[in-house]
Amino acid sequence: MAAQTAGAGLEERWRDILSVHARTMCEIDRVLHPHGLGASDFEVLDILATEAPRHGDQCRVQDLVERVHLSQSALSRLIGRLEKDGLVERSVCVEDRRGVWVALTPKGRDLHTAVLPLQREVLARTLGG
Repeated sequence: MAAQTAGAGLEERWRDILSVHARTMCEIDRVLHPHGLGASDFEVLDILATEAPRHGDQCRVQDLVERVHLSQSALSRLIGRLEKDGLVERSVCVEDRRGVWVALTPKGRDLHTAVLPLQREVLARTLGG
């Protein structure tokens, strides 16, 4: 009986986490939509803006896959859209021709700077911070 109660408690916590995640992602999508971005688009721009400067303003796509919760093919399509919009640029990794680098463009950095407060406000509201 105790095991069932513990299992039910874990399941309830799991559903609460999923619910908070879904509400947060939907709200981020809503506030960023007027700027032509979704939550996943912003996440890639945010990682590039905060992590890439340590690596010469670029990040390997493989490193993004580990940070963004998308499949490699979905992430490649997302990066393609961001590149088409002039927000990022891709280049081949000279050391490993299979690798691809992604970097923010000035337009991408400006957009990230403009929408960062909107995303952070959503996080503060939905996560209570």
